[in-house]
Amino acid sequence: MTFNDRIAELRDRVRQQRPLIHHITNFVVMNDTANVTLHIGGLPVMAHDREEVAEMVAAAGALVLNVGTLSPDWIEAMIIAGKRANELGIPIVLDPVGAGATSLRTSSNRRLLETLQVAVIRGNSGEIGALAGMGGVVKGVEAVVEADDPLAAAQALARQYHTVVAVTGRRDLVTDGSRVLAVDNGHEWLKTLTGTGCSATTVIAAFTAVERDYLFAAAAGLACFGLAAELAAPQARGPASFKVAFYDAIYHLAADQIRAGARVVDLSTEQSKAVAQS
Repeated sequence: MTFNDRIAELRDRVRQQRPLIHHITNFVVMNDTANVTLHIGGLPVMAHDREEVAEMVAAAGALVLNVGTLSPDWIEAMIIAGKRANELGIPIVLDPVGAGATSLRTSSNRRLLETLQVAVIRGNSGEIGALAGMGGVVKGVEAVVEADDPLAAAQALARQYHTVVAVTGRRDLVTDGSRVLAVDNGHEWLKTLTGTGCSATTVIAAFTAVERDYLFAAAAGLACFGLAAELAAPQARGPASFKVAFYDAIYHLAADQIRAGARVVDLSTEQSKAVAQS
């Protein structure tokens, strides 16, 4: 079975199992991430109150923690839900939105990482660099200066917290500190919409809910997400029409499209090779 066959099989597994994805996420794109969860094959729930999060996460296949609209009460709810998820072996996917932009965001993300065992961290180069202490400047929630070496920052952060780190950008990099996969799917139109990073995070979460190799799950999720953007782009006349076409492409993404179009490169060895060709 080729790597792309494995991605297609994982995508089908998500559709078959329909995992519940519990989000404690930001108000800005809550509806979008819920829709993307549905379109990829999962079931979304947005539950933030500390009185119910432990009970809710117990029914979930994965937990998304997104600090985009940060408040101290939400951080406490994230910790309660995260501890329960750790007890039950439910993977946590952290989206450290705006880490490096303010001291509150940076310290809150570090607190989550130090308190919980996170399966995957998905962020842009600036956020990952800031958390790793290896450069990167974030203005608002956007990276305005990338980490000096995004891969080195991702590997250092992965090793420090024993997790998988996915740095998204023109080329997505996914690492567990030793193994490295690069994902070359994607399209420039993604930059015209708010919250595409948050949506990529929820796709990763859906994949981790049914696949315990979190490095592979993260790379597979990003490949499907980026491929859907590529398939949607020719139909777009602007950001709004792209969004409609993009959602349709995620919903209709088929195994034969994944086998033909996913582009994942194995950077773990000195002589890198396209694992899709193996």
